Amino acid sequence: MQKRIRKAVLPVAGLGTRFLPATKSIPKEMLNIVDRPILQHVVDEAREAGIEHFIFVTGRNKAVIEDHFDMSYELEDTLQKRGKLKEYNALMADLPAAGKTSFTRQQAPLGLGHAIWCARDIIGDEPFAVLLPDMITMGANGTGDRCLAQCVAAYEKHGGNIIAVEEVPASETHQYGVVAIGKDHGPTFEISGMVEKPPAGTAPSNLIISGRYILQPEVLDILGTVKKGAGGEIQLTDGMRELAGKQSFHGARFDGRTFDCGMKLGFLTANIAFALQRPDIEPTLRAELKKMLG
Repeated sequence: MQKRIRKAVLPVAGLGTRFLPATKSIPKEMLNIVDRPILQHVVDEAREAGIEHFIFVTGRNKAVIEDHFDMSYELEDTLQKRGKLKEYNALMADLPAAGKTSFTRQQAPLGLGHAIWCARDIIGDEPFAVLLPDMITMGANGTGDRCLAQCVAAYEKHGGNIIAVEEVPASETHQYGVVAIGKDHGPTFEISGMVEKPPAGTAPSNLIISGRYILQPEVLDILGTVKKGAGGEIQLTDGMRELAGKQSFHGARFDGRTFDCGMKLGFLTANIAFALQRPDIEPTLRAELKKMLG
């Protein structure tokens, strides 16, 4: 019987240089999409998929992330005394249970594969999820399952390792990790190969790895020995490609929408898309957008 997915790794050690000067003192993961930090949206998605334990791989100047997922006694006391129970209850609902968050450091920027390897002792000997905090997802029509829940469903069906994928124009494949399609099962398919940032015109498909994974623990031993790859970093794709010689990999086609909040356009688009899902904001925002667009 395959093990349930209980733990998720969130690599949050990046510097956020694309958003300077905003990220000089505020981690990019804590920039807001409407009124919730990017990282909170990612944690919400993981929790909806059944994740119980959140492992944050951090770096220097990321202490505010730990503070966000901890008690804030002065704020909570003030909200209660002022009768702001709606705001207080919302804070309490977002707070992970005691002992359900772990933080470990990636002392040097050696790549995504290295960041995940840094969490090896906390992950232990069980399959785990990985969620890239730059990417936030929205279910189909704003109401369906988000991406990790669909990956968990694929894992429960196929076992092994699962990679979420989405289509991009062929002209953009050189910017991403790309998978090759084996036997196709509709929403899922067997992955017959993968490559990190292939040169233009050489990608095996237009399906890119989109920031959500379910991986078996054996990948951790591989990441501890794999050589540096693209960009002089330890690439998760290289570790997965080696593991694929021993274990099955399936791609899960996400049927919702992904927003790359590591890019300014994706960040701005996510703010609009999530605001339009809010009944308290949507009518007036839609009217303002119509004014601005003429």
